[in-house]
Amino acid sequence: MPTAFVLINTEIGSEEEILNELKKIPNVKEAYVVYGVYDIVAKVEADSMDKLKEVISWRIASR
Repeated sequence: MPTAFVLINTEIGSEEEILNELKKIPNVKEAYVVYGVYDIVAKVEADSMDKLKEVISWRIASR
């Protein structure tokens, strides 16, 4: 099963809101607020690479 770890930057103070929205996406298996260069790391899984790219591009990056 194709898996990706997506590193996300958010606006200051919106980390929890974005985290909660990410957790509603079925393909997001885990998501955490982190400290450092990025604000959130999410583990995303899908049945195929095409589906994985679709989820990341249209469900995650578009937010």
